[in-house]
Order: sequence, then C-alpha cells, then structure tokens
Amino acid sequence: MSALRAFLMLALSCLVAAPATAQSLDKVTVAGWSQPISEITNLLAEPDKGFFKAKGIALDYVPGTGGGAALQNMLAGQADIAFTDPAALYLALDKGEKLVAIYNIYPQNVFNVVALKSSGIRSAADLKGKRIGVYSLASGTYQNLLVLLHQVGLGEKDVTIQPTGLLNFAPLMQGQVDATAATDTGLLVARAKGLGEANVIEVRDQLNLPSDIFVVKESYYEQNKPLLKRFLAAYRDSAAWMIAKPEEAARIAVTRAINGRDEAMNLEIIKLRNASSGSPTTEREGLGRFDLEALQKGADTFRSLGLIARQIDMKAVVKSDLIPPKDGAP
Repeated sequence: MSALRAFLMLALSCLVAAPATAQSLDKVTVAGWSQPISEITNLLAEPDKGFFKAKGIALDYVPGTGGGAALQNMLAGQADIAFTDPAALYLALDKGEKLVAIYNIYPQNVFNVVALKSSGIRSAADLKGKRIGVYSLASGTYQNLLVLLHQVGLGEKDVTIQPTGLLNFAPLMQGQVDATAATDTGLLVARAKGLGEANVIEVRDQLNLPSDIFVVKESYYEQNKPLLKRFLAAYRDSAAWMIAKPEEAARIAVTRAINGRDEAMNLEIIKLRNASSGSPTTEREGLGRFDLEALQKGADTFRSLGLIARQIDMKAVVKSDLIPPKDGAP
C-alpha cells in the first residue's frame, strides 16, 4: 500500500504543479500602430487561439497612433517589439537609433491618398495647395504622403496637412479636407459608409515599400534571440491561420476588435490584410521574409528626397535569421 500511496502522492503533486508550470510564460509586449482593430485579428485572437501561449509567450499589446508612435513607445521601454512601418524605421535610424528589422508583416504598400471626384484631384501633382488629412503626424499615412508629394516635386510647404485621427474619412466626406491619406482598409470602410465616387492615388505606384514590419532594439535582438524566434513562429502561425480561415477570424473580431461589430465587414478587411501579407518573396521563402532590394530602395529614396540625411545600409539592419522556415516550425 505504501508504494501505491507514494505513486498517488507523486501523481497528485504533478497535477498541482501543472498550473504553475502552464503560467510560467515569457511576457512579450508589442507596441502597435493602432487600437485593437479587426485587421490585426490574428493578434487579438490570442485568448481564443493561443498561438503565442503555445510557444510559451504571454502576449501583451500597447495601442498607438501610427507607426512612428509604435516605434517611440518601444524605444521608451513600454514594449519589446514595434509593429511599425519602414518610414518610421528610416527616420529613427537617421537619428542614430540602433534598431533591427526582424519580420516583414505586410510586404505590400497599402497606403493611398483619396479625394472625391468632385474635387478634381486625380494625381499627386493636383494636391498642390490642398488640405490633406492624415491619421497623425506619427503615422505611415503622413510619411507615405510626403513620399508621394516629393515624387512629383512637392513638399510639405506646398500643402496643408491636418491630423484627423483614425476616422480620417469623416472630414473628407464633410468637406473639411480636400483629400485624405489612408490605407486600403480605411478606404473599404469609408466606401461602405457612403464615401461616394472617389479618385484613389496609390503610393505603391511610386514606391512599393512594406506597410509594416516588426522592429526591435539591437540590444534586445542580441539578448533575446531564442525568445524572439518563438515569438516570430507564433506570429507566423497566427497570420497563417487568418489567411487559411478568414471567416473564423471575422467571427472572432466581432468580440475582440473595437470596430468589429459587422462580421461581413470584418471579413472584407481581413481579406485585404491577408492579401498584403504576401509577395513573390514570401511565396518562395515563407511568410515574414524581406525583399531587401525594396527596403534599400526605400532608404535611398528617402535620402534623395531629403527626408533623411544618412546613407542607410539595410543589409546591416535587416536580420532574417529568426524568421520561421517556410516548410515547418523553427
């Protein structure tokens, strides 16, 4: 009996210890560019799907008001990883920040400038002298607008830029601005809300930079490679799930996203974001892989336009060694 009792006691001790083991997760905080909105449902679905928990990670999310804000929140120590855009990265590198880009979230440039057809604005050159709305001055909408303007010989002094917040189509529809810098998902929602006939100027036609990337401090990268590898594997799994099961993601967004009440709209937004997650490079090499040539062209363009002063070698900034391989888990 004593042997049986000892066995039962051992089994009981294992059961009691199990919850403590399950709770010993490594916390990773992501500084986002946005509030918890439906296009990032793969992150918001963590309580339902547990992609990060499966890799031993407790995920936290700090909302922001643009890619620049996300990067600043990370640099200020409020997060470990920034969900930011290349423009914000270039500007920070130009100021001497030591940063590493570790994952290509959305390889496609989804930024645009939208004007009502009645405005007569059909091209970037037509924006001269106009009032243009942006999400914030720390957002990709602002930086991509500057790129668009510079490509046609215009600068910030040639237009009036007005920060209007995330719902930046309302001022356009109300006539408070002549055009607004936005994204594909913002345009989709605006059309559903009665935007009317509009002309859309796509920034990717000038410069097809990734819309968003994961960026960390160089020191954090060097000190936390195993943890970051697990994080990227979990993120890849979450992105692959949203691509494979957009309908399920749209249902989850109803309760997880602040703008997710309309399941049908969620699905359309998620489909757009899924499309921006892929490129010829990711088709060959797997989700998250960088097109280094595009990022270098972006850095060179920013310098030639006078947006940054330094020559940036993106080979020294981009690190792909932690990205999961295409054909399986790392």
